[in-house]
Amino acid sequence: MRRILVGYDGSSYSQKALDFAIDFAKKYSAKLYIVEVIDLTVFYNAGILPPLEASKLLEEKAKKDIANAVEKAKAQGVEAEGFTLEGDPANMLLQFATDNQIDVIVVGSRGLSKIQRFFLGS
Repeated sequence: MRRILVGYDGSSYSQKALDFAIDFAKKYSAKLYIVEVIDLTVFYNAGILPPLEASKLLEEKAKKDIANAVEKAKAQGVEAEGFTLEGDPANMLLQFATDNQIDVIVVGSRGLSKIQRFFLGS
């Protein structure tokens, strides 16, 4: 086992998943790929914010989330790399896993609520 993907969105559940993935990566000397997927469909459907503005806000939040998560992993001696993607979270994580020959995918049991995701991303 050399490559572990963790889906991350900054929620408490994804933070627990990150902690588990860090421990798992340490145990197997694996590289950790931390991915946050920006899902703009809720904005397109609601028409609340212009898509470009929403995209920028969510991208900034995702980049901060990922930077903090990568820093946390590296501080614990785990090789880690972060990515932000845009699209349907489940599909994008699976596609990333396929494209990068990921051995294990770790996600939290729950992510952000629909309201939180609307304002903070997925």
